[in-house]
Amino acid sequence: MNGLELLPLLLATYTVGAQVQRRVYFREEFEDGDGWKKRWVQSKHQPDYGKFQLTAGRFYGHIEKDKGLQTSEDAKFYALSTRFKPFSNVNETLVVQFSVKHEQGIDCGGGYVKLFPATLNQEDMHSESEYYIMFGPDICGFGNNKVQIILHYQGKYHENNRTIKCKINKDTHLYTLIIRPNATYGVKIDNEEVVTGELEGDWDFLPPKKIKDPYARKPRKWDERLQIEDPEDKKPEDWEDFEFIPDPEAKKPDDWNEAMDGKWEGPLIPNPKYKGQWKPRIIDNPNYQGEWIHPEIDNPKYKPDPTICHYYNISVLGLDLWQVKSGSIFDNFLITNDEEFAEEVGNKTWGLRKDVEKQWRELYEEMEKRKEEEEAKKKRQKEKARRDDPWGLDSEDDEEEEEEDESEDDEQTVEDDGEAEFLGKNGDKKDEL
Repeated sequence: MNGLELLPLLLATYTVGAQVQRRVYFREEFEDGDGWKKRWVQSKHQPDYGKFQLTAGRFYGHIEKDKGLQTSEDAKFYALSTRFKPFSNVNETLVVQFSVKHEQGIDCGGGYVKLFPATLNQEDMHSESEYYIMFGPDICGFGNNKVQIILHYQGKYHENNRTIKCKINKDTHLYTLIIRPNATYGVKIDNEEVVTGELEGDWDFLPPKKIKDPYARKPRKWDERLQIEDPEDKKPEDWEDFEFIPDPEAKKPDDWNEAMDGKWEGPLIPNPKYKGQWKPRIIDNPNYQGEWIHPEIDNPKYKPDPTICHYYNISVLGLDLWQVKSGSIFDNFLITNDEEFAEEVGNKTWGLRKDVEKQWRELYEEMEKRKEEEEAKKKRQKEKARRDDPWGLDSEDDEEEEEEDESEDDEQTVEDDGEAEFLGKNGDKKDEL
C-alpha cells in the first residue's frame, strides 16, 4: 500500500480520535413508577420539608411518560436529591438540562436545580449546603422572573451579571446550561439559544482586566459644556422684567402720618409691559471638548485563571427550593458532555409533549372558565330567588332544580372524562436514545 492509499485511512483515524466520546452522567425521566423513591433521598435536616409526588399534572401529552416530581405542599421548603457516579468537567463540555412546568401559576418560588460535590450528605442537605452550580428559573412577584446561574469559585458564589428572563406561563419548558472548556457558556430555553458569552466576562470571578489610571486627572480647563449662553447677547434697554410696579394713580392719604404710620408705599399693580425674566440665548459651545474619559491601564491585580468552573467530583443533583404556591413538576433531567445529544433528548421528550400539552391546558382552562361562569350564574339566580321569595315558598321547587343540576353535572363529568381519554390516547411517545 503506497502513501497516497494510506492518506484517507490516516485522516479517518485522526477524525475519530479527535471526537469527544459522548458521556451521559445522569438521566432521569421517571418511567418506572415508584422506582424513583429508591434513587432520590429526602433530606432530614428539617422535619417539615415539603413532599414531592410523581404525577403528570392536570394536563400533559402522555399520562405515564410525562410524569415528574411535583411539589405538593404550599409555603414549604423542599430538599430532595439523587446521586450518580462522580465525574469532572475538566477539558470537557458540561450540559445540565431539565424541564419544569409551573401549572399552578407560580407566584413566588424556585424552579432550579443544584449540582453538588460527592461529599454532600444527602440526608442533611439544606439551603446552606455547598454546591457547584445553581441553574434554572426563579420567580417572585410581577416582573421579578429570571434564570439563575450561580457558579461556585474559590469558596464564593457568583451570580451572572446578565438578566435572563424565564418563562412564566403554565406550560412545560426546557432549560439547558452549557459550560464549555474554552471558558464560554450558553443558555437555551425550549432548545432555543437565549444567551451566549464568556464566563470571565459575565461573572465577577476575577478582578477587572483594566482599571482607571489612579494618577490621571481631568485638566482644569477641560470644557464639557455642550452649549453655553451667548456672551455677545445683551438685554434690550426697554426690557421690563418687573412683574409688578407701583400704581402711578395711587395717592397718599391726606391723614397719613409718617411718624405714626411709617413711610407710605403705594399699592402694586401688574406691570403691563412685563416680558418675563430675560435670559441670553443659548449657542453651541465653540470650545466644547466632549466628555472627559478617564484613561485606563492594565490592572496589576488581574491574573487569568484557566481553571474557572472546573469541578472535579460532581456527584449529586438536588432540588433545594422554596415555594409559596406548590404544583411545579420537574422532569427530563440530563447531565452530559454532548450538546447535540442534549438537544436531541429535549426534542424527543419536551418537544413531543409541548403541543398536545398546550392544547389540553387551553381546553382545561376553558372548561374551568365555563364552570366558574355557571357557578356564578347559579349563585346570582339563588340570590335573586331569595329576594323575590323572602318566605321560602319556592324552596321545594329549588330542591328539584338542584337535583336536575347535579344530574347535568354528572353527565358533564362523563363528557370531560371522554375528552381526557381522547387526549391521553393521542399523547406523545419518548423515543429511545
